[in-house]
Amino acid sequence: MQIKNGRATDVQIAYIGGGSRGWAWGLMTDLAMDAGMEGAVRLYDIDRDAAEKNARIGGIISADPRAVSHWRYTAAGSLREALTGADFVVISILPATFDEMESDVHAPESLGVYQSVGDTVGPGGFMRAMRTIPMFAEFAEAIRDFAPDAWVINYTNPMTLCVQTLYHVFPGVKAFGCCHEVFGTQKLLSAVLEDRTGIKDVPRQEINVTVQGVNHFTWFSKASYQGMDLFPLYRAFCEQYRETGFTKGKDDNWMNNFFDCSHKVKMDLFLRYGKIAAAGDRHLAEFMPPWYLRDPDTARAWGFTLTPVSWRKEDLKNRLARRARLLSGEEKPSFEQTGEEGHLMMKALLGLGDMVTNVNVPNRGQIPNLPLGAVVETNALFRRDQISPVYAGPMDGNIQALTARHVLNQKNALDAALRCDRALAFTTFMNDPLLSKVDIKDGERLFDRMLRAQAAYLPKAWGL
Repeated sequence: MQIKNGRATDVQIAYIGGGSRGWAWGLMTDLAMDAGMEGAVRLYDIDRDAAEKNARIGGIISADPRAVSHWRYTAAGSLREALTGADFVVISILPATFDEMESDVHAPESLGVYQSVGDTVGPGGFMRAMRTIPMFAEFAEAIRDFAPDAWVINYTNPMTLCVQTLYHVFPGVKAFGCCHEVFGTQKLLSAVLEDRTGIKDVPRQEINVTVQGVNHFTWFSKASYQGMDLFPLYRAFCEQYRETGFTKGKDDNWMNNFFDCSHKVKMDLFLRYGKIAAAGDRHLAEFMPPWYLRDPDTARAWGFTLTPVSWRKEDLKNRLARRARLLSGEEKPSFEQTGEEGHLMMKALLGLGDMVTNVNVPNRGQIPNLPLGAVVETNALFRRDQISPVYAGPMDGNIQALTARHVLNQKNALDAALRCDRALAFTTFMNDPLLSKVDIKDGERLFDRMLRAQAAYLPKAWGL
């Protein structure tokens, strides 16, 4: 990698999960639209054919006349081949298949436990962690052996436990987790400004926030725009729209979009706890007792819907069809920026301009009343070869209590997965707030059923 005249050349990126039919294409587009870097991307995937097809798509994007930066894409046959010489490692994988995720999300429904996402906490998030942690332990060992100085960017969920595993196995790793949930709440605050003051079209980047929490359960303890405290405006906004939700700009069918919401959950949490819940409602609801997820009708009453895995399977078919069109030339690649910041973080770490953004890294005191070493989400300053977490201050007591429960559950989940400790795994599973009303015997049967549903992706030490 070389830097000359404010531009980085021969940047080497290893992409684990390089057969991705979503995140990979987005990163390829962002790289092609950024004139500040160019180089090579090696795509590694257990599905070698998918990685090879993505290498072709990357070449098509890079050769497009609209591209201002050019990258070479190849499929790697092993982690060693992908990682050797890498400046950056991107991890974006689907742990197992949607068949396993179908069990994660829908098996608990037999006991009246509903999940809107099922990939972070709750029974689905826990089971996903059990099969994901061993994969990330393998990635950490390979990074230690073949790319110990590379910066590692994780997009995979459960975000917190993926990053925690990397540091547990390879303490010297330079890893961080990226998530865009905070961006959506910044955009909501931009809408609040327009609704309350008439100030329009404020870019989310101009909404200054102090971020505290863990991934998908983040909170703003401060928020301002050009020195204006946004908390009084947000309180008035929440009091007005708490019952109806805020749906300005949405069409009548917006609830058919499984990823949309009317922000009623985050408004309710603000009015109860006094800080701005800063993730999508679908994620926030899963961290709480089943106030918002008693059943599908309750979720709809709170302005969001549950995402069935059947939809994800159908969406995968659509993305595979799109891949075929991109490869045949029937469809041209999109050149719209994704809004993700991975490529911008890379540039900052290369010394091409500092930036501050939210990130998931171990707690070194940036949230002093959460356990040290636990992966937390706060803002951080990115500069040349350095990430410095921004001090976010202590969390308010009630929010700390909500968050600390999940932090400790995640610690126990990591230990259980690495040791294949069934007893610890079960008690941790049952300690999740969404399972608070489940009978212990019913819980044992559900745990066993869900664990067996993913047996093909678990270490043999589980004895399944």
